[in-house]
Amino acid sequence: MAETVTPSGTTGSLLASLDPLLRTWLPRQRWFAGKGRPVTGFTPVTVTELLPSGGRLGLYHLLLRVHQPSAPGGETHPGDCYQLLVGVREALPPRLAPALIGHVTEGPLAGSTVYDALYDPRPAELLLEALRGRTRVGVLRFDRDERQEIRPNLVARLMTAEQSNSSVVYGDTFILKVLRRVVPGVNPDLELPLALAREGCPRVPAPTGWLRAEPGGEPYVLAVLQPYVSGASDGWELALRELAKGEDFAAEAHALGRATAEVHTALARALPTVTLGRPQLELLVDGMTERLAAAVRAVPALTPYEPGLRSAYTALAGLAAEGRTWTAQRVHGDLHLGQCLRAPAGGWSLIDFEGEPARPLAERRMPQPTVRDIAGMLRSFDYAAHSVRPPAPDWAHTCRAAYCSGYAEASGRDPRTDPVLLRAYETDKAVYEVVYEARHRPDWLPVPMSAIRRLATSDPI
Repeated sequence: MAETVTPSGTTGSLLASLDPLLRTWLPRQRWFAGKGRPVTGFTPVTVTELLPSGGRLGLYHLLLRVHQPSAPGGETHPGDCYQLLVGVREALPPRLAPALIGHVTEGPLAGSTVYDALYDPRPAELLLEALRGRTRVGVLRFDRDERQEIRPNLVARLMTAEQSNSSVVYGDTFILKVLRRVVPGVNPDLELPLALAREGCPRVPAPTGWLRAEPGGEPYVLAVLQPYVSGASDGWELALRELAKGEDFAAEAHALGRATAEVHTALARALPTVTLGRPQLELLVDGMTERLAAAVRAVPALTPYEPGLRSAYTALAGLAAEGRTWTAQRVHGDLHLGQCLRAPAGGWSLIDFEGEPARPLAERRMPQPTVRDIAGMLRSFDYAAHSVRPPAPDWAHTCRAAYCSGYAEASGRDPRTDPVLLRAYETDKAVYEVVYEARHRPDWLPVPMSAIRRLATSDPI
């Protein structure tokens, strides 16, 4: 592997030649968060040459801060940082046509074709080789758990399902999650699975390897390698299949509740917990109330329900004022059916501990009541039930009850015995969903609105 390109000279001309191509290509990517605002330029964080571009195949690793206006017509400034793996070839074979970034006309790569290298097995396999060998290239650190074997010569394939990151499967043995929008700091997508592995929790695949960078002394987690659960069913897809067949999903929901509780219990052992008293609960309630007010301004259809929804938060504030406290700990942070895998043997695993990517990293790493995850899963059952025609609200009600029962069996705490806290968190989640659907998928707006009507009348289940 080659060394890091210096910030001057070659890097400047390289990025200048890629700039017009990336401005067009980046906004079209599913994982690009700045859609709707023009890309006006880039600031390099790191530029690393992994394979010299003078041969048949070149490979660059880029961390680029993207310049965009904060609002239409607003001032342009450096914003989100993205991780790119740019392959260089004279011409792309037809199989790599979907990966095309563009044809370079000037600079050190003039006459070459550049593309998203994760589509190409050879560059993707090079990443696995680097993890296997614990390679260091410039500021890039490929590392792994030496207790786990990484066999050589595993064939790579990119998973093509749309998501906020990119995943490469090696044989049927490993999956590498390549983070696209990256921020400096301790990323929970590596931190929490490592902590759960130390606790021996079998519900989360233990990290096998990881890629980090430390430009300017700031740590970035860039990719995480974990065992691939071959033949596993995505929880969302499995639920929809059972719904389509008219099959009951209660047993699976119950088992998923147990799995969630086991993960929460292990996280509470592995990492510190805190007590939330009146000051902390007041801040939490204030945040929920502010989000509701903003949502009502954005989606007027919420207006008739605002008093009922607000009562979910005032009820929680009232308990805090009476001296009630709650325990907070590290949680998944973005739990729903799509973040769960069922193995062919029937066991459930939880994946993707990154949290909600749009939230600041410090917020994603804060201890929170476990009911936040539970509320997310309850909302997911509701979404599944309303994705079929006609909707199946009874199916959702049965799944929600079964999930809570399974959680109670494994943890000794039934979330339904704390209805005020559960209702507040589920209301906050449903309010977020209303704003999201109104902006991005108006046809789906009736799904969270049905929950809004229920939650505004004090019924968390």
